[in-house]
Amino acid sequence: MNKSRSCMFGMAALLIAQCLVAISSAQNYPSRQMRIIVGFPAGGGTDATARLVAQKLTERMGQPVVVENHPGASGSIGVELVTKSKPDGYTLLIIAAGDAIVPALRLKMPYDLERDLAPILMVTTSPLALVVHPSVPVHNAKELIALAKSQPGKLNYSSSGTGTTLYLVGELFNMMADVKTVHVPYNGTAEAALSVAKGETDMSFPSLSSALPVITSGKVRAIAVTSLQRSSALPSVPTLDESGLKGYDRGTWAGFLAPAGVPRDIIARLNDVTVKAINAPEVREVLVKQGLEPQSNTPEEFAAMLHRELAQNAELIKRSGLKPQ
Repeated sequence: MNKSRSCMFGMAALLIAQCLVAISSAQNYPSRQMRIIVGFPAGGGTDATARLVAQKLTERMGQPVVVENHPGASGSIGVELVTKSKPDGYTLLIIAAGDAIVPALRLKMPYDLERDLAPILMVTTSPLALVVHPSVPVHNAKELIALAKSQPGKLNYSSSGTGTTLYLVGELFNMMADVKTVHVPYNGTAEAALSVAKGETDMSFPSLSSALPVITSGKVRAIAVTSLQRSSALPSVPTLDESGLKGYDRGTWAGFLAPAGVPRDIIARLNDVTVKAINAPEVREVLVKQGLEPQSNTPEEFAAMLHRELAQNAELIKRSGLKPQ
């Protein structure tokens, strides 16, 4: 046998051996404790979702699934930790919509969300509610747009801070409706919603968990939700898409990912088990009460959504005039 043929057989044997190891690893997976990294402090919404799902995954995977909090740098510390972890399926990451905004705000990133991570599942979504103070003379989104066009720069909207999800939702509204409303930043979603209830601002796009108390009390008027489908928490409130802004689809979400390179069959198993976990009646009930919608999507669908949102965030940041730092 000549040297070239010997080399070919050697490479083929190596590939077969690697495949066999991968198959064996997947069949035995998981054989030890797993962890979910949260890039935010304990007690927040993303952390609560991670812990709820971790409990169910522990039951279904037969191994402990623990949550580790690594807060800092707008979630980037936790993300970077996972991108540098071994791609064996034992270290997972949960990210939120805000994590997909960070790359558009920074000139240099230590990771690439699409290159360095493998999507598993978008776990939950939650539309935002477009609410106005009762003194604003509108009862639907079409009337609000007409009022904003007749008085450019007079209406304002509150957000949880410049560059946040709520800020971009407001900027997308301005862009798609071709209106100019003035941004007023607050320290958090609850404060933004409360500013409308107090009459400090005209409108806002708070999360449902922050919006529902002031909506039910009558302190604000809900005139639309920001998702393509109506919210089960506000079934009588139309979407912005229904209200004339065709294709408007923004909100908050949370999703699971793993380091790039995790075998596909492990990703598929994680997807299957997590879908079943979040759609278990007792888990679904908890999530829906928080204004969250449990999802049942594929890794490919989550990857496509993440790609679209990263591109849209970059465009909105550019249009808004914010300069990456």
